[in-house]
This record gives sequence, C-alpha cells and structure tokens, in this order.
Amino acid sequence: MSIQELIILSVVEIIGDFSYKQFANHGGIMPFLSGSLSYIGLVYMLIVSLQNSTVLMVNAGWDGVSGIIESICAYIFLGERFTYVSQYFGIVMIMIGLYLLKIPTNKKSRFVFPNFFTKSQKKIENKL
Repeated sequence: MSIQELIILSVVEIIGDFSYKQFANHGGIMPFLSGSLSYIGLVYMLIVSLQNSTVLMVNAGWDGVSGIIESICAYIFLGERFTYVSQYFGIVMIMIGLYLLKIPTNKKSRFVFPNFFTKSQKKIENKL
C-alpha cells in the first residue's frame, strides 16, 4: 500500500459517492452507471492496496485520506459546510493521524492480480 494508491482509492470512491448522491436526489441512468462503475473500480483498487499490506493499515489510511479529500471536494464542488468550527479541527486531527501512520509514498512490490482458484481448488477440479 502507498499513499498514491490511497489517493486513487479515495478519488474513485468520491466519484461513486457524488454520482449516487445525484442519482438518489434526481434519478437518471448516467449517475447510476457512473456510481456503479466507480464502485467496481473501487473493488479493484482495494485489492491492489491490500496486496502485501494489512487491513488495519489500508482501512485506517483509506478512511483518513478519503475523509480529507471528500470533505475538500464537498466544500468546493457541492458548497457543503460544517456547522461548527470544531468539525474543521477534526479534519486537522485526521491529517495528524495520517502522518502518524507513516504510510509509504511508494509501494514496495509490484502488483500481481491474484488467481481466482487456489491450488487446493484446482486439485479438486482435476479430480472431478
């Protein structure tokens, strides 16, 4: 897992979230398709991020990066605002938490898409 992967994961999630918000409030096939395709991409990016990492790190990093990026996008593009100043302080705390996680900037190993069938499953198929 790297910070670049978490950013891509979060951006793909934001596209899906904003599309589904549009669909939920106004309907339409394009927002639905855009949201659905984004979430398919999200599954792929999650697999990429989890390879040679832990659920604990990926989840903590993804939640933090997503929270920051999605909040900035909602502020800029949707005009949404927090009600209390302390909520903005919460975003600063998320940034501090991400720093403390020490997420690497580059992935240590190249991504290899996993096989759908494990060796034991292949043995069972061969016997059939």
